[in-house]
Amino acid sequence: MASRLRAAESTAKPRARRSSHGKTIKIKGFPKHHRVTLFRVEVSTHRTDWVVTNDLTQDSSLAAHDACGLRWKIEQFHRELKQLTGLQRCQCRKARIQRNHIASAVLVWVRLADIARQTRRTLYQVKHEMLKDFLRRELKNPSVPMRFA
Repeated sequence: MASRLRAAESTAKPRARRSSHGKTIKIKGFPKHHRVTLFRVEVSTHRTDWVVTNDLTQDSSLAAHDACGLRWKIEQFHRELKQLTGLQRCQCRKARIQRNHIASAVLVWVRLADIARQTRRTLYQVKHEMLKDFLRRELKNPSVPMRFA
């Protein structure tokens, strides 16, 4: 789809004046009646981003840009939740157990995010530091003593 969007960008770029209402276009290879709206968002004086949405009710580039920002935050939350809490590793079959696992993972993420905010570090740094400290303690004083036969 990215190559199709690049093709759409080259053929559907608005004129030099800024268009805050976007431009409705058809993407080659999509169904006949499928249309999307293309918005030009100026990020800086030397950089322009293009936002494409299938929500034809959006009529301003600012609204489209805000919606993309919100979607990005949701994507970031899902990625962090999966990578930091082991959410995808649940092999339970029962719905109740799965809900409990998801709820526990979200609580862990909330706590990691709180610690990260307080210490001004990333969630990944917080988790790595916790694991490093735990491993160091266990190597010095194992909680489960090893016995050799």
